Amino acid sequence: MTGIEHVLNPPRTTLGATAADGWRFAVIALISFLTLVDLFAAQAILPALVEKFQVSRAAMGFAVNASTFGMAVAGLGIAFFGRRIDRRSGIWISLALLSLPTTALAFTHDLTVFAVLRIVQGLCMSAAFTLTIAYLSEHFSPTQATGALAAYVTGNVASNFFGRILSAVVVGLGGLEINFLTFAALNIAGALLVRLTLKKTSAMMQTSEDGSFNMRRWTYHFADGELRRVFAIGFLILFVFIGTFTYVNFQLVALGLSPMTLGLVYLVFLPSMLTTPMAGKLAVRIGARLGIISTLGLAVVGLAALLSVSLPLVLAGLALVAIGTFLAQAIATGLVGRRAVTDKAGASGIYLASYYTGGLTGSLVLGQIYDQVGWPACVGTLVAALLAAIVIAHPIDSTPGPIRR
Repeated sequence: MTGIEHVLNPPRTTLGATAADGWRFAVIALISFLTLVDLFAAQAILPALVEKFQVSRAAMGFAVNASTFGMAVAGLGIAFFGRRIDRRSGIWISLALLSLPTTALAFTHDLTVFAVLRIVQGLCMSAAFTLTIAYLSEHFSPTQATGALAAYVTGNVASNFFGRILSAVVVGLGGLEINFLTFAALNIAGALLVRLTLKKTSAMMQTSEDGSFNMRRWTYHFADGELRRVFAIGFLILFVFIGTFTYVNFQLVALGLSPMTLGLVYLVFLPSMLTTPMAGKLAVRIGARLGIISTLGLAVVGLAALLSVSLPLVLAGLALVAIGTFLAQAIATGLVGRRAVTDKAGASGIYLASYYTGGLTGSLVLGQIYDQVGWPACVGTLVAALLAAIVIAHPIDSTPGPIRR
């Protein structure tokens, strides 16, 4: 196997093309899964981490989600400096390095060290994530790239689902230390998969049409009112997603779930694996603005169900929150690429930075509200955030902005 392009692009007969596409997209989805499996897995074991570190739920929630800060910083860093990085080398080295802080998490007993290691994890994951997106955009035709990116998003959703379940099950069977060592092994597996399947190439991501970085183009993104709205929506989407799936764990424990069965709760992500690939078609059919508004409205309905003391109703609500936020995120990501007619990498970097900053803010703010006021107040804050995103989305025009040189 000399590279994904060679192995998965045989002579283009109809049958051969179909088989090649299926194999290619499966590999891409698996790379995505192994890249991001660490990101939210620790949320499922938050009660066990609180018990180990003997800190408040808010403090532990912030430390667990500190990885989102690393994701934001690295996303901008790659947008600035990633033009000269060979994609395959950058991806597999980032995943190999990711195994180091993951391993160290198994042996730390200090909350500050834990948070710093999570930030380093975020830096490694974001570097691999951003470089893989660049690779897919640069090395496949527009038609193939659409399918490849959809496969990558699907792998992302799967990492949210299986990562949480795996973490809860491993902690239930072997404890926290074995859990982090297991995820370190997955990091190494991801690095090996990338090195064996992606083709080394000299093609580089360009941050502007002439191949040189121009900071003024970033000011154009912020001057574009449509892009500013999408950046704000991205912030609020992950604010709600992390705020919900971090602190709902304590409510589920209060409903009588054990740490191992807590992992099974994340079967609520299964519907999202089926609906998220439909985001592009939904945006084409009803438009990006209405697509974002309707999917976030669905998430609001799901949040309301989280106030129930009925476990089935809470699980249904979580499924709706996952479906709505994943769809809205996919639509918003595509909107950034269409709206930014120049320096698309820079626009994507700003969006990702805003998105992950929203997640970190959500973990901090919602943790304080949960500890001091309670779960109903958390849900009210989450609903208010989504309603704000819906208001921000209302005037969005998804047509490309004016070309700026």
